[in-house]
Amino acid sequence: MDGKIKLLTVEEVAQHNKEGDLWTIIDAKFHPGGKAVLLDDEVRGKDCTELFYSLHRSEVLLRPQYARLQIGTIVGEEERFKPLPPGSLSPVPYGEPAWLTRPFKSPYYKESHYRLHKEFRKICDELIIPEAKRCEETGDRISQKLGPGPHLKGLKLLAGLLLGQESARAGQRGFIDGFLAGAYIGSKVVALAISEAFAGSDVSGLRCTARKSEDGKWWIVNGTKKWITNGTFADYFTTACRTSKHGLTMIVIPRGPGVETKPIKTSYSSTAGTAFVSFDDVRVPVSHTLGEVDKGLKVILSNFNHERWGMVVNTVQLMRNIVDETLR
Repeated sequence: MDGKIKLLTVEEVAQHNKEGDLWTIIDAKFHPGGKAVLLDDEVRGKDCTELFYSLHRSEVLLRPQYARLQIGTIVGEEERFKPLPPGSLSPVPYGEPAWLTRPFKSPYYKESHYRLHKEFRKICDELIIPEAKRCEETGDRISQKLGPGPHLKGLKLLAGLLLGQESARAGQRGFIDGFLAGAYIGSKVVALAISEAFAGSDVSGLRCTARKSEDGKWWIVNGTKKWITNGTFADYFTTACRTSKHGLTMIVIPRGPGVETKPIKTSYSSTAGTAFVSFDDVRVPVSHTLGEVDKGLKVILSNFNHERWGMVVNTVQLMRNIVDETLR
């Protein structure tokens, strides 16, 4: 082949139907194929678009590694599925939130929300979703080019629903957790360190302790945490510590001497950075206390409110992904 895309007829394709010279038509294009699949009498030299799409997503045809397989296009035929440009809305019914479906008008969204959505969806399509797929395949840590940057300095983002929804379109749950979990807690990479092997998520049963030094200037933290999202690469750990028999205190512990993290393999992804975290006589300034001493449960539950809300947003979008994928 000379590498150029040719225009050929269905009849010409039909002549290439033997082992060693095998073409087949897929969505107005034709491709050479391996004998294990394509030597069937209903496939070789024929249009097998319906069969192909019963087994593959349309995006398969767009992967760079398969570009060499496209020999040409069929005269007089148009592609059934054309890739949407970055930032586009899905044409599938119920594939988008109602407020994005014109002429529906929601009183909760202004034109600024529509503009933000359009720009952020383009970022997701061009950067975040490809990065999510790469990380889920390799298990790599999420690229730091997607982390907090100077463009957010001094700004307060009140569109968490919108941003969480769009990020979830990546459809990769481990990536979503690693990408968003720290953002719910702080502007750097911060892990929420609450769950323990002894108590799971039973906050009242936590055993990690913090006691004050004799001069009252330091917390001395000892204990372990388990299943901590972002733990393997977190800069800080927002940690629930027992400071009295019936009281918990939230302390922000920086990664440093006495802090050790070990990766935990999970059944869904290593991209979330799930870790076992241990604190061994870790000295933390008392100024790192969040809220009041012995009243950390209030801090924990107030964070759970929007953290769980974020999980709901992600889950709803993942269900939309299923609808979109099934009907597209």
